Amino acid sequence: MTIAFIGAGNMAGSLIRGLQASGTPADHIIAADPAQGQLNSLVNLGIKTTSDNAVAVNAADIVVLAIKPQITGDVLQHLPPLKRKQLVISIVAGIDMRSLQDWLPNEQPIVRCMPNTPALLGAGITGLFANSSVSDAQREQAQNILNGVGSSVWVAEESQLDAVTAVSGSGPAYYFLLMESMVASAQTLGLDAATSRKLVVETARGAALMACEPDADPATLRQNVTSPGGTTEAALNVMHEQQLAATVEKALRAAKNRAETLALEFGSEA
Repeated sequence: MTIAFIGAGNMAGSLIRGLQASGTPADHIIAADPAQGQLNSLVNLGIKTTSDNAVAVNAADIVVLAIKPQITGDVLQHLPPLKRKQLVISIVAGIDMRSLQDWLPNEQPIVRCMPNTPALLGAGITGLFANSSVSDAQREQAQNILNGVGSSVWVAEESQLDAVTAVSGSGPAYYFLLMESMVASAQTLGLDAATSRKLVVETARGAALMACEPDADPATLRQNVTSPGGTTEAALNVMHEQQLAATVEKALRAAKNRAETLALEFGSEA
C-alpha cells in the first residue's frame, strides 16, 4: 500500500512518523509540497518527496490531503483524475464533504477527519466521517493512519464533525487558557513563575491520567476530591456562582457555529 501526502507540514509529518512506527516502510510513503523547506524537514524519515502533486498521487492507494483550506479547491482541480479505488483522506479544516466531492471525480471514496494538535506528540484524538463510497477495508485503513497519532472516533453524520471541532479540535486551547489563568493566579498568591507553572502543568497531567482510567467519570472524580466545607468546595462554589458550565456550553456552541461557516467561506460554492 502506497500513501501519498499532499502537503508536508507538521501534521503530515506526525502522520508519517505514526505510519512508520506501525510498520509502513519509508519507500511506501511519498510527500508532495511546493516548498522545498517543508520537504527537507522530512528527509531524515527516508520517504520519497516531490514538488509535483501529480507524481505523488499517480501510484498511490491512499491520498492524504494536508493543505490549507484556502488552496484546497485549486489543488484538487489541478490533480490528474484519481482512480475509483484510491481513497482520499482529508484533514483539511473547514472543507466539507460536498466541496471535496465537487472537486474530485464522482464516487471518489473520501474520509474527512478532524484531528487536534496533540497529534503532533502522538496524543491526539480524531473524529472521522466517511462518504458512501468508502469500503469497510478503506475505513479501517483511514482509522489505522489516524490512530498512528493517537486515537479516533467515527461519527454517523458529517454535521457532527463540527461538534468534534468544537470539543476536541479547539479543545486544547480551552485547557491552555485555564492553565494560563491558574499560573497567573498562583503568582498573585505569592508563588514564583517557575513553581506556579510546574504545579499547574503537573496537576493537569495527573488529573488527565486519572480521567483516562477505565470507567472513570469526571463528575465522580470531582466529587471524590471535594470534601464538604473544604478548600476545593470553596473554589468550586465560586466557579458555580460564575456559571462556568453555562460559559463552557456557550463557548463550544460558538466554536461549532464558526466551524459551520468555514465551509461556506472556503468551499466549492464560496
